[in-house]
Amino acid sequence: MTHSPAHSGAKEAALPKPVLLGAAALIVFSFLAAGIAHHSDFGRQQLPAVRSVETLRLAFEDQDDGSILVRNVASGETIYGVAPGTNGFIRSTLRGLARERRRSGLDATTPFILEASQEGEIWLADPATGRRIGLNAFGPTNAGAFAEFFAAQRRLK
Repeated sequence: MTHSPAHSGAKEAALPKPVLLGAAALIVFSFLAAGIAHHSDFGRQQLPAVRSVETLRLAFEDQDDGSILVRNVASGETIYGVAPGTNGFIRSTLRGLARERRRSGLDATTPFILEASQEGEIWLADPATGRRIGLNAFGPTNAGAFAEFFAAQRRLK
């Protein structure tokens, strides 16, 4: 006669009822707290609205030699040239934004918006996708690469 472990006569260990009720209460409380926080914006950090002191609407045009021309859409002028093999941060940022547009099937001709705040923050926005990148988060050298577009525009005036 063989005995299966389930029927060996040993009483199965069960969790005490208060422990099960406590676990169930904790799960219900977690879901309720998450739902209330989500719908009431509790704990959500809101960034203050940035007031732009400079704004450029820009188009970036790849050239056959590997350079990129930066054009001010409002004036139609080319304000800056990114030499081949230079400015890796500019190139990778634009490549990522262009890839996002292609993936979403969006028109590539919508200009990008570059903004500078009074506090020195620089933002690159893509109105086509709704994406907005705070360039200062990547360090002063990388943000400065885009800030150079403002300086180039001022030199043309």
